[in-house]
Amino acid sequence: MLDILGFPFMQRALVAGIIVGVLLAALGVYVVVRKMAFFGDGIAHASLAGIALGLLVGFAPLPVAVVYAVAVALAIYWFEQNTKLNSDTIIGIFFTASMALGVVLMSLIPGFQPELISFLFGNILSISTSDVVTVSILAAIILTWLLIFKKQLTYISLDKDSAKISGINTTLHNILFYVALAISVVLGVKILGIILVSALLLIPAATSRLLTSTFNGFFWTAIVASTLCVILGLLLSFFLNAPSGATIILVSTAAFFIVALVTKISRT
Repeated sequence: MLDILGFPFMQRALVAGIIVGVLLAALGVYVVVRKMAFFGDGIAHASLAGIALGLLVGFAPLPVAVVYAVAVALAIYWFEQNTKLNSDTIIGIFFTASMALGVVLMSLIPGFQPELISFLFGNILSISTSDVVTVSILAAIILTWLLIFKKQLTYISLDKDSAKISGINTTLHNILFYVALAISVVLGVKILGIILVSALLLIPAATSRLLTSTFNGFFWTAIVASTLCVILGLLLSFFLNAPSGATIILVSTAAFFIVALVTKISRT
């Protein structure tokens, strides 16, 4: 165990993985309560256009993808508030349109782009020190905001109308939530890839939901579950020489099924 931590790439992977795992789990609690599961998946796939654009123009793809994802998230929110279309329909439109744009932009990029592949499937072991710093700063900002306004966000998520009547600025908090979620998903894409990131947003929160009956317990148990799954998944991937992102998700999924089975048996 200690020998593994002697490798700098494992140190970076553990730090970044735990930070992103905590961030996605904390936001995932609200995603599950608000029934926004498709949002995370849609933003992850939509970020492909931002990643491809960054590579095409020669900029770092991560900040370009963050800006693009935030723009898409805000556009989704605007359409939700100003049209009769339901959320899934709007997300589906932006999801597919952004994927199409990403494919077109990818075709314009000359030569082989290994960084593009790493964003598609994730490669946490290749994360750089600068990536860890970027992830840490953005995660710290989002988590600080989340903890400060946790009470308001919880109230809005459980009963939006009552929260609005009580004087909470629901529009502002919802916009900030969408922005925070978009940024967090893109950070997760860097580590887990477009295909797998939504799993870490949902599975720890779903596992926690089976274990606790209070919202506070729901919130903190999800964070603990995500952290443990990230650590165990990384260690297993090292020993099995398996893809780290996929192993983390499989460990999370196994934990979910074990908890579901145990809670079912304990209630019978």
